[in-house]
Amino acid sequence: MKITVIGGGNVGATTAQLLANAELANEVFIVDIVEGIPQGKALDMYESMPVNESDTKIFGVNDYAATKDSDIVVITAGLARKPGMSRDDLLKINASIVTSCAKSAFEYSPNAYYIIVSNPLDVMTYLALKETGLPKEKVFGMAGILDTARYRSFISMEIGCSMQDIQGLILGGHGDTMVPLPRFTTVAGIPIIDLIPKERMDAICKRAAGGGGEIVKHLKTGSAYYAPASAVVQMIESIVKDQKRILPCSVLLDGEYGYNDIVVGVPAMLGKNGIEKVMVLDLNDEEKAMLKTSCDHVTETIKEAIEIIKG
Repeated sequence: MKITVIGGGNVGATTAQLLANAELANEVFIVDIVEGIPQGKALDMYESMPVNESDTKIFGVNDYAATKDSDIVVITAGLARKPGMSRDDLLKINASIVTSCAKSAFEYSPNAYYIIVSNPLDVMTYLALKETGLPKEKVFGMAGILDTARYRSFISMEIGCSMQDIQGLILGGHGDTMVPLPRFTTVAGIPIIDLIPKERMDAICKRAAGGGGEIVKHLKTGSAYYAPASAVVQMIESIVKDQKRILPCSVLLDGEYGYNDIVVGVPAMLGKNGIEKVMVLDLNDEEKAMLKTSCDHVTETIKEAIEIIKG
């Protein structure tokens, strides 16, 4: 198993380290345009492998030739958010970066699975799909796992229970219009609506939607990376081990939920063939309306991105 991580910043480097620690690949390559950054970080990680009792080999490079025949490619490259910025504010800069990265990686690894992490994530996943021409089973985004992880952690804070017992789902775009689903949320099988009053659940859902911005405000000079990297690794583990986990991922819809030619977060089965199945939930009218608002926003942002690329 050979995995390439494009972008040697906080998200990319943390992803590479976690992949190596878990021995999910024989080789991990970090690609970055800044000379010395991927090489130095990769060597530091390589030297940590004896302590972590892992035989994964980690390499840092500035070109894509060394990544040839990667099995999985993770794109984290792009500008990170700063205080006051929304994910959509990154559109103009990151659209060109992600399409360029996808094109270069695809040239050397046309059979790889591509996981997109750069923001605005749903739109960047759409652009990577169009740039590579690969089917939706092979190009998808990491968002829902991160969103639900924040959602689940806030529920744990609220009721003081183990995070391991909390199951929850969030649909829609990765941003302020995401759709947390309390009706599909349980704690050890107990419906969350039986444990937390509606007004508190509304506050938790709102905090989950703004979870990334909350961290950006604290950091001031960057955005989250520990949780995003962990989410990427969970996706890769499900693919590598063919676990067939049902995980919320940003996927190109082809009629599911009544939408076409749009990438948004939905629960999907991840296995050795990538996205093996999209799970369609029976949403009520309120949930459908919230999903429509989210999808409409993503659709408009995709149109903007396409105009930027054309220009």
